[in-house]
Amino acid sequence: MTLRKGKKLSITIQEHMAIDVCPGPIRPIRTISAYFPRLSPTSEPEMGGGGRGGLLTPLLPGAMGGGGSLSLQSSMDTSVEINSSDSDDCTALGTLEFDLRYERASSKLHCTILRAKGLKPMDFNGLADPYVKLHLLPGACKANKLKTKIVRNTLNPVWNEMLTYVGITEEDMHRKTLRLSVCDEDKLTHNEFIGESRVPLKRVKPDQTKHFHTCLEHPPPLPSPTTMGTALRGISCYLREQWENEQLHSLEERGRVLLSLQFLPPGEGLCVGVQRCAHLAAMDVNGFSDPYVKTYLKPDTQKKSKHKTAVIKKTLNPEFNEEFFYEISMSELSNKTLEVTVWDYDLGRSNDFIGGVCLSCHSQGDPLRHWMDCLKNKGQRVERWHVLTNELPRSVSHE
Repeated sequence: MTLRKGKKLSITIQEHMAIDVCPGPIRPIRTISAYFPRLSPTSEPEMGGGGRGGLLTPLLPGAMGGGGSLSLQSSMDTSVEINSSDSDDCTALGTLEFDLRYERASSKLHCTILRAKGLKPMDFNGLADPYVKLHLLPGACKANKLKTKIVRNTLNPVWNEMLTYVGITEEDMHRKTLRLSVCDEDKLTHNEFIGESRVPLKRVKPDQTKHFHTCLEHPPPLPSPTTMGTALRGISCYLREQWENEQLHSLEERGRVLLSLQFLPPGEGLCVGVQRCAHLAAMDVNGFSDPYVKTYLKPDTQKKSKHKTAVIKKTLNPEFNEEFFYEISMSELSNKTLEVTVWDYDLGRSNDFIGGVCLSCHSQGDPLRHWMDCLKNKGQRVERWHVLTNELPRSVSHE
């Protein structure tokens, strides 16, 4: 084994360890070339059922003249764009065709699922009942899952169906990955996973439609250390350790909230508008929530800053369109924190915390930008979407 300069790792496997994933003559020596991927917050090793995946995935059969090899790559983008007209044989799982378009002004991501071709048969009749599920990674899968209709008894389904995420910020487009999973519905047992494709959203330019034609792949598995050589085992352990450390410091996303802020002189006061929420986490057994929103302006020594919206029943995308006013001067406001929390109403027991966000001069990212825009633009109404996380503000307790 030789390690060359840079990031390239070259490993030679002798004849008794030859790897061949396609029918054909066995070659006595096989060379495996791999690159160390750069870890980023957008990557999320995940398997179809929420299990932990890895970053070692086989190259597609036929990519190296009929033979096969292993390649180390980031799970952030497992999609393979197809450029040739005879590429349908590149995978036994099938191919997926779709369009992505991000509208910056409306903060919407439109995903048009067009068709799949040559899917792997999943039923006894040699066909399948396929549908497509979308997830934004990283994030709570249940909170941001979208799903197409089911097409019966076919391996070449056509959907032509648009699925839309709302409240997608430019920050999301830089750090998130869209996972498209093709599954087979089975009424008697659990639905079966066919294959997936992952696309980093940073590949989609604002207000432009990008077309994708990808080969479906298995979820990136993490090989057992006993089946790998010393070098690969070291790489795998390093990647797992980095991913686990990242997860310890990450927050689970629970949905989005659209807020408006407006500082009103000369009477001086802050108007907070709670417009709507999107893709909230489901807290009830029926797959929905009964959400409402509370706002506080902290510190609140007199405990008079609490405002609460109405409860919207059985929805994950409630519209509130309510405004609350706080009498406060600009000098006082610069030392305050606006806490916004979303709750699920439960009759006869404690309400469930869904998610929250804090806006102040000490915040980061979109919350900080929104707060500063409000302070700098007196009299102007400033709207922005915010990500709700599972972190409960210290000053807020369960109701």
